Amino acid sequence: MESARNVLGGPLKSCSSQPATGFFRNGRCDTCAEDLGSHTVCAEMTDAFLAFSQAMGNDLSTPHPEYRFPGLKAGDRWCVCAARWLEAYRAGYAPPVVLAATHERALEIVPLQALRHHATA
Repeated sequence: MESARNVLGGPLKSCSSQPATGFFRNGRCDTCAEDLGSHTVCAEMTDAFLAFSQAMGNDLSTPHPEYRFPGLKAGDRWCVCAARWLEAYRAGYAPPVVLAATHERALEIVPLQALRHHATA
């Protein structure tokens, strides 16, 4: 994971430590073979995306401390599944993306052009 790269080809930056995100809850969108959901897109939550995700069966707003999941609110950054982000993009609900903190493996699912279109600082 130390040599993880982002979608721009540089070193993978931190996505969020408050709340601690990522498959490993290390604050980064690091991934591995066991990460079947490819939690590789560092997204800034919006109310629209949270509502969309909940409507699609993945409630990201309700806390689940037993899984070290605090529940998210608009403005939080979180490593979301690449396929869910793409689904939201196609439906018009894609949240902003932090490119430097989005793992290059996201490109196996999401086109770079789509990520760039929703890039935030």
